[in-house]
Amino acid sequence: MERDGVEGLGSATSPLLLAEKITGDSNKPTGDHSITPLLVFSTFVALCGSFSYGCSVGYSSPAESGIMEDLGLSVTAYSVFGSIVTIGGMIGAILSGKMADLIGRRGTMWICQIVCMAGWLAIASAKNAWCVDIGRFVVGVAIGILTYVVPVYISEITPKNLRGRFTSATQLLVCCGFAVTFFAGSIVGWRALSLLATIPNIVQIVCLFFVPESPRWLAKLGREKEFEATLQRLRGTKSDISEEAADIRDAIETLKHTSDEARTLELFQKRYAYAIIVGVGLILLQTFGGNSAVSYYLGTIFAKANVSTSVGPIVFALLQIPISIVTILLMDLFGRRTLLMASATASCLCSFLVGLSFCFQELHYLKEFTPILTVVGIMGFGCGFALGMSGIPWVIMAEIFPVNIKASAGSLVVLTSWASSWVLTYTFNFMLEWSSAGTFFIFSGMCALTILFIWRLVPETKGRTLEEIQSTLISS
Repeated sequence: MERDGVEGLGSATSPLLLAEKITGDSNKPTGDHSITPLLVFSTFVALCGSFSYGCSVGYSSPAESGIMEDLGLSVTAYSVFGSIVTIGGMIGAILSGKMADLIGRRGTMWICQIVCMAGWLAIASAKNAWCVDIGRFVVGVAIGILTYVVPVYISEITPKNLRGRFTSATQLLVCCGFAVTFFAGSIVGWRALSLLATIPNIVQIVCLFFVPESPRWLAKLGREKEFEATLQRLRGTKSDISEEAADIRDAIETLKHTSDEARTLELFQKRYAYAIIVGVGLILLQTFGGNSAVSYYLGTIFAKANVSTSVGPIVFALLQIPISIVTILLMDLFGRRTLLMASATASCLCSFLVGLSFCFQELHYLKEFTPILTVVGIMGFGCGFALGMSGIPWVIMAEIFPVNIKASAGSLVVLTSWASSWVLTYTFNFMLEWSSAGTFFIFSGMCALTILFIWRLVPETKGRTLEEIQSTLISS
């Protein structure tokens, strides 16, 4: 699956960070620090989790023909395999917050990568459908947790002036993992591809021994000496950490005060309805706009259009990387709403173009244009989606929920994302058999609905404090 650049894949911002933003004075130039080698290394290690997520998303498309042939899977059986990762992701999403609080961010990533590697090894050694499904499910549980803990860890170790740029890298690394898996899948078989997917797991498992735990988590547990020592190491021996340390302590006190009053049922109070509609609505439209289906079954789409299933997916995957970089650079320049509208519009038009190309094929009219129109439409759809709808809904989700409902609202949104992804990835092959043209016309219609939803309901959050955002969204 984000993200103030913070949470992609299923992104959620730590309540500690939200509390810090609320208690801190946004006009004070506190928390400004330089980049240190330890900060860069720790971020790189954490981003191996985002790369792992990209590998899991990109795996099912290049592996489809090989698995179906070697294990004799039907379309239905492979649909189960492709979509079961999202069921594991739902379970992982439920466990993520509590697990990260109980054993720490670093410990959670370490356990997740061991579990993820076990899942990939189960797929690589599978002799039947049950084995690949179990392996895929286990991978899903691991990445469901990683989509939460990776951006949270990066956000909690970086200073305020660097947090946006560093956390934005999560979406970029997801795209890199996606692209590398597509490229490798065109060269090696599905079993070898499973083994290659364990490389980021191994790298993170080993390197986590050399990175510090989140200083905010240490402070929350009252481990003051470790907290200050870790924060000093991350900021550099010559940096003055007194103000940042004081801000973190104030944030923890705020969190303790609000968490005692927060209740899960508070999430469903009328005053939070607008924020919930915006958060959940964006995630549902993100999914049903077709991105998950295109990513998971890109090879199938190209095969139906008589396009090369080796070159096409690789080009599609590689295009995601520069577009993700552009999005990071433009987000604070043009604002969330502008990029979301542009993204949804481009996705709508390109989905319609793909639907039109398949319509020509089904009607046996100008069907020689189907491959060309499909390639143009799919490439445009991928670029358009990466421009905003891929990551910005997670950024907005991280900004609109107040601290007292952040945990429950975040869990609701993440579960919505994984559950809707399961519905789409499971049914997509059946939709293509029903009508390839109709499938993409539906996606185009959902993207059109997204434009209307953004225009009517989604607020612009760029350059506004959390208090201003919440006063707009939360009724009395």
